[in-house]
Amino acid sequence: MAAQKKLILASGSPRRRELLERAGIQFEIVESGIPEHRLDHEGAPEYALRMAAEKALAVTRRRPDALVLAADTVVEIDGEILEKPVDAADARRMLERLSGRTHTVATAFALALNGDIIEKRAVLSRVTFRELGAREIADYIATGEPFDKAGAYGIQALGGSFIASVEGSRDNVMGLPVREVLEALGRHGVAVRRADG
Repeated sequence: MAAQKKLILASGSPRRRELLERAGIQFEIVESGIPEHRLDHEGAPEYALRMAAEKALAVTRRRPDALVLAADTVVEIDGEILEKPVDAADARRMLERLSGRTHTVATAFALALNGDIIEKRAVLSRVTFRELGAREIADYIATGEPFDKAGAYGIQALGGSFIASVEGSRDNVMGLPVREVLEALGRHGVAVRRADG
């Protein structure tokens, strides 16, 4: 039997770390340090795929011996990409835009080994918000939670109360499509539990 490959998560995201740990995967964290910037022509899946690949490549060049997993999550509504808010006014604008409407969350992951991308995929979920009041938006922004999250909310924390429905994977909205990632890791020599859920 082939030796178990060492896995590196190329992300400092506590959500991604928690999702992988919950799945029983052993890994090490090495942040990529890659700045995130969208090209003019890119939609949500293309942007997420490119960023995931760039992050994975940056780390595999430093650690070619290990299998590197990177991911990127992008929120899109009506063709507008909602990045992490730059300040409270930006967070308020995003949450007002999402209020009472459906948006798309694209999370892409990429696997790299020996300096090359060996697999990548984007997974889409559709999230519908209930109508939000101005006061609850202001109270939510005051918690500080929106500021490190694409689209200015976190489904796994206080922002989860804004959500009326999710079509597709909730893990994907958190930042990692766990079932698809586990299947990919299994194809590339990482021992995983059965990916069901």
